[in-house]
Amino acid sequence: MTDAPALPAVWRPRTTRLVAYTTAGVIVLGMIVLAVVVAPQFKLFDRVLMVAFAAVVAWVLHMLARCRVSADESGLTVVNAFRTRRLEWPEVVDVSMATGDPWPTLDLADGTSLPAMGINGAEKARAAHQLTELRALLHTRGEAPDPA
Repeated sequence: MTDAPALPAVWRPRTTRLVAYTTAGVIVLGMIVLAVVVAPQFKLFDRVLMVAFAAVVAWVLHMLARCRVSADESGLTVVNAFRTRRLEWPEVVDVSMATGDPWPTLDLADGTSLPAMGINGAEKARAAHQLTELRALLHTRGEAPDPA
């Protein structure tokens, strides 16, 4: 197992952010152009709704793109699409990610689990490296048993 990374550490997906923000930009720009050049039977209200719809879609894509997992001296902060949760190191028992999983799952001391969407399984090599770093931190900082 590799040495734990220096703290603070932040893991976030690259591909998800790139795709989400590019898509949001294209949708917003496209809807603005459409609202300007649309047929005259569409009123101002309809045109504003087009742009507002694009803004809502862009907001949802931003929420997906902002996902991350941050580690500092006192614990982890897991920012998922619509929820942020702060965990102290002893609260996290283990982290697991089976082949094909979209993101890892944190097993918590209270018996529940928490998805960590900030590590994207689609980025296979990057996700494996980030998962290794998170496991190393968990085993040095948390109360998880040593896997050796």
